[in-house]
Amino acid sequence: MDSTIKRLFENLRDKDKDVQYEAFMKLFDITNDKVNWAYEVWDQLLTDLTEGDNHQRSRAAQFLCKLAISDPEKRILKDFPTVWAVTKDKKFVTARHSLKSIWNIALAGCEQKELVLKTLSDRFINGTDEKNYTLIRYDIIESLRKLYDEIKDEQVKQLALDLIEKEEDKKYKKKYASVWK
Repeated sequence: MDSTIKRLFENLRDKDKDVQYEAFMKLFDITNDKVNWAYEVWDQLLTDLTEGDNHQRSRAAQFLCKLAISDPEKRILKDFPTVWAVTKDKKFVTARHSLKSIWNIALAGCEQKELVLKTLSDRFINGTDEKNYTLIRYDIIESLRKLYDEIKDEQVKQLALDLIEKEEDKKYKKKYASVWK
C-alpha cells in the first residue's frame, strides 16, 4: 500500500470530521476499481465492524463491500455474516449506509452475487417485523437497481420486479416500482 492510501486510512480516525469525510470520499472513489492493498486493511476493517463506533462500523462495512472486487481469495464469503450484521445496526443510519453498499459485493463474482441476491431477497420477504421496514425494502429495491445498472443481468431485474409484486400496500408498491422506471 502506498503512503497516500495509508494516510487516507489514518485520516478516517482524525479528530477533524472534515478530514475524515475527505478521506472517506477519496477512498470510496478509489475502491470503485480493483486495488492491490485490500488485504492490508481487511482485518482492521473486520475489527471495526464490531469494535468501532457507529461511523467506523458504517465505513468498514462500506469499504469491505467495495473491496470485494479486490478479494481473489473470496474472504468476503466467510466474512459476509459480520458485514451483514451491520445492516441491522442499532443506529439506523449506520444500518442503512451498510445495506445500501451490500450490492457491491455482487460485483466480485457468481458466488458473491448469488449470496447477495439471496440475502437481500430474504430480508425483503421476511423483514416486515423490522422497524422502518418500508425504508429497508426501498433500499433493497434501489440496491438491486444499482446492481442491474452495473452488470445488466436480467436475473437481478426480474428478482426486483418479483419482490415489488410481493408488496401488498399499493402506495409502497408504486414507490418501489418507481425505482425501475
